[in-house]
Amino acid sequence: MKTNYHTHTFLCKHADGDAKDYLLEAIKKNMSIVGFSDHAPYPDNRYGLRMDFNELEGYINNIENLKKQYKDKITIKCGLEIEYDPSQKQYYEQLLNKYNLDYLVLGQHIYIDENNKTINSYALKNTNQYLQYGKTVIEGMKTGYFKFLAHPDVIFINDLPWDDNCDKFCKLIIDECKKNDFILEFNANGLRRGKQSFCDGYRYAYPHKKFWDEVSKENIKVIINSDCHSPSQIWDKYMDEAYEIAKYWELNVINKIF
Repeated sequence: MKTNYHTHTFLCKHADGDAKDYLLEAIKKNMSIVGFSDHAPYPDNRYGLRMDFNELEGYINNIENLKKQYKDKITIKCGLEIEYDPSQKQYYEQLLNKYNLDYLVLGQHIYIDENNKTINSYALKNTNQYLQYGKTVIEGMKTGYFKFLAHPDVIFINDLPWDDNCDKFCKLIIDECKKNDFILEFNANGLRRGKQSFCDGYRYAYPHKKFWDEVSKENIKVIINSDCHSPSQIWDKYMDEAYEIAKYWELNVINKIF
């Protein structure tokens, strides 16, 4: 069964294609389930590189119409990828209840530190920040708002040496997954980025093998997603490669989140 629950559209301002373009490509690739999870706006339009808040209803209505139009050909789910911010709990509940989204994805590209400062997860300065990131993610996982954690190991895009904080970060995430039967995402877009030279070796920024070795030991549920930003990526060679790597690393792969 070919499924993907991590799909972006042109609305996020760093992807190509409308929802229908992805859907037609998915049908062509004989996929069973496509979940749309474009970067969620906030009512105050913070952060950027995501749809504007006034585009949210149009995004949802478009996907709901596609559900009806293609119901006999493919299963479609409507969701959003969004960061966890404890001050926004009412908004997450509105997205799930007022806007009737099928699911939310926890994608922590940005977090708020203990000094109430906004921190970019792709530009961390030290591994202490890995733990701050991890604690924010765990708070989000506990809420029940999110179906899975997108690219949990994305912080390893930062070129910092592996140390005790990295081990602690892995344990934080994995222990929470065990407690709440939470799903982690193995992200094919990390493979698309290719291998690079880091201080800890020549590797993918993510997926990082050391992280996934620990996930494998605990048999945590893993969903493989494309994180596609172009219709041609909804199922490409990197998705096939992701499944091959996940099998080789002995991950507990599932293909449905519902």
